[in-house]
Amino acid sequence: METPSKVPAADQTLAILSHLAAQRGPVPAATIAQALGLPRSTVYHLLAVMAERGFVLHLPEERRYGLGIAAFELSSGFSRQQPLARLGRPLVAALVDRLGESGHLAVLHGRDVLYLVEERAPRRPSLVTDVGVRLPAHLTATGRAMLAELPPAQLRALYPDRAAFATRHPSPEADAADWSYGRLKRVLAEVRLRGWAAEDGEVTPGLASVGAPVVDHLGWPAAAIAVTYATERSDETADAATTGVLDAAAELSRRIRGAR
Repeated sequence: METPSKVPAADQTLAILSHLAAQRGPVPAATIAQALGLPRSTVYHLLAVMAERGFVLHLPEERRYGLGIAAFELSSGFSRQQPLARLGRPLVAALVDRLGESGHLAVLHGRDVLYLVEERAPRRPSLVTDVGVRLPAHLTATGRAMLAELPPAQLRALYPDRAAFATRHPSPEADAADWSYGRLKRVLAEVRLRGWAAEDGEVTPGLASVGAPVVDHLGWPAAAIAVTYATERSDETADAATTGVLDAAAELSRRIRGAR
């Protein structure tokens, strides 16, 4: 049973902002009140205060409310402070120490993954991944883990045709011909069924990776954590890596939601 908030106005304000952030566009105040189970008078009062402070934008002609510039500035501050990297780095480092294999944390950036954290295990093969490196999302374990969490419409927008599928090796033309939206959907369906993603030799021949998604309070893929190891390593290594990334991703998901 949840403990009632000691500051209900603050709780209601945050609930309204979270609700607006989850919508595709501005919505009427009455819709917000119904969705959150709040009195309309309370919602109108809080929206007025948030509009004064710039967190909410009122569209009087449409009688709707959307997120304001101040909310965007919060998002920009989040990016500047790099909390994902700060929170994720010790988890990835601990994972690497425990497994003796290299680990990484990446975010989705369009059709690419962007690596924010890279922890190399000693005496392991060199990797093409590094902080700031981008790779095609559909080829990587981190990318597949995050793509599997996207709504179908968002996924389709990212991959409208075969030209959207970038390649790496050994023959770009042949590799591109192997990928289609249908194949991607089948791969991601398996990822959703298992709860984790894998790739074997698709980024670097002889190396395999497993990855798991980090999701925010709305269920959106905020990042993914992966471990890379030599394909020739034992099944025990793959099993331990899978368990490790699932645990680390679940813990980072908990941390970015502010859970204690």
